[in-house]
Amino acid sequence: MTTPGLRLLLAFVLLLGLPSCAMPGGMEWMWIGLIALLLFGGAKLPGLMRGLGSGIHEFKRGLKEGEGEEDGDAPKKELKDGEKDAS
Repeated sequence: MTTPGLRLLLAFVLLLGLPSCAMPGGMEWMWIGLIALLLFGGAKLPGLMRGLGSGIHEFKRGLKEGEGEEDGDAPKKELKDGEKDAS
């Protein structure tokens, strides 16, 4: 069973004729924004975008943390004389 919002989204996708491998252009982003506004409303949309932005930020931070690691090994911290390893 489809909801009216999902039917509207599918109708716009069919009308725009978006190929599955192409990135949306300016007009398509406008339609996507309008559909999101209709589906979620003006009050929820800023919170959704804030959550999306923080999720992207966390993903990028995780990628940066994993850059130096090879084969799942964490980089070893060099110890100064007299320090003990915590592990």
